[in-house]
Amino acid sequence: MSSVCFLAAMAKKNRPLSDEALVLVARRFAVLAEPMRLRLLQSLMAGEKSVGVVAEGTGGTPANISRHLQTLAEAGMVSRRKEGLQVFYAIADPTIFELCELVCGSIDQQMQSRAKAFQK
Repeated sequence: MSSVCFLAAMAKKNRPLSDEALVLVARRFAVLAEPMRLRLLQSLMAGEKSVGVVAEGTGGTPANISRHLQTLAEAGMVSRRKEGLQVFYAIADPTIFELCELVCGSIDQQMQSRAKAFQK
């Protein structure tokens, strides 16, 4: 179970997390706190891609993209596959889709509420 799912499960049961669990959750969110990494995950949601294709689609340099993808791989969020000289990445943790949907939905609701407040 990913640390984010664990946090949600514990919150539903109204049980506090241990200090160790909170550290794991904080690390997961720290990895996601970088906009370029979110851009990379968004790019990979369409399926597996090579570093070069991801770099072209996100505007980063292949070296920079590779470093960010390595961080995401170390966190277990993406998988890595090598074919010859090319390296391909894909979403490895399907909870990323759920997390993005929850966060994006929440942001959308906040933006709609703010827009309604300005219309009054």
